[in-house]
Amino acid sequence: MSDSPARSIYRGQKQEQQVRDWCVRRLDHWTLPHRREVVPTCAGATHVVSAGSGSPTVVVVPGTNESAALLEDFATALTSTGSVLLADLPGQPGLSAGRRPGTGRLSWYGRWLADLLDRTVPDQAIVVGHSLGGAVALACDSPRIAGRVLVSPAGLVATKVSAGVLRRTIPWLLAATPARSTALLRHFLAPGHAPAPELVEWYTLVARACRSSLAPPALPSDLLAQRTTAARLVVTGRHDGFFPPERLRDPAGRVLDADLSVLPDAGHLGLDEQPQALAALVHTLT
Repeated sequence: MSDSPARSIYRGQKQEQQVRDWCVRRLDHWTLPHRREVVPTCAGATHVVSAGSGSPTVVVVPGTNESAALLEDFATALTSTGSVLLADLPGQPGLSAGRRPGTGRLSWYGRWLADLLDRTVPDQAIVVGHSLGGAVALACDSPRIAGRVLVSPAGLVATKVSAGVLRRTIPWLLAATPARSTALLRHFLAPGHAPAPELVEWYTLVARACRSSLAPPALPSDLLAQRTTAARLVVTGRHDGFFPPERLRDPAGRVLDADLSVLPDAGHLGLDEQPQALAALVHTLT
């Protein structure tokens, strides 16, 4: 399955349990009725949260250091017109298997997503991929994908990391505190947006418990050219510091033959900042 031996993202069993306990507590406090299950896949156990009913299913693949447990508002917005399934990425903090390969990760994730869709979706699905999740959606060639909504996606272009983000990231990784997590998260959000307390708590825990992964490179152009048969939509925030509109507009049109939609009051965390607006865009493909 992998191109190199898999390694746990967690610093130890105690830290892994802390992350899992946090996600369970967060899900226990959801007011949105939902179901939880662990699905065996080729990348290990995959935890999924499902809600709503109807077809097609919208499958949400979160980004780096994100978890389904954080996405209640977005899930609620999506269930207004159908069913939604949110998956914790294996090899990212959450309730799925904690191991990921050292190399060949995007092809590994592409095979994982195809397997997950085969096991959980009765027909076809709209896949919403955020950041790393966008690259995973692009890497997957499953015929079950009827459409892709790529939100601030990695995989189209290399990630842009500003000096300001680097200055905040290194202290956060070395010795995370709520203040350092808040300072970092402000770079992820639109001006004037304060990170929610649960997001600050989560990022502090993740830095202390996990070995964070780097952003993936752009996918090969010949692979991206094969992703024009299903419906597609590329979305980013006006204030996204990693994948700003001016960097995504050209490759979205030239490589994917897709228009770029811009969320005017969002940064990189559009699923958190503008769940209703983003869900409305997703529903244009359903």
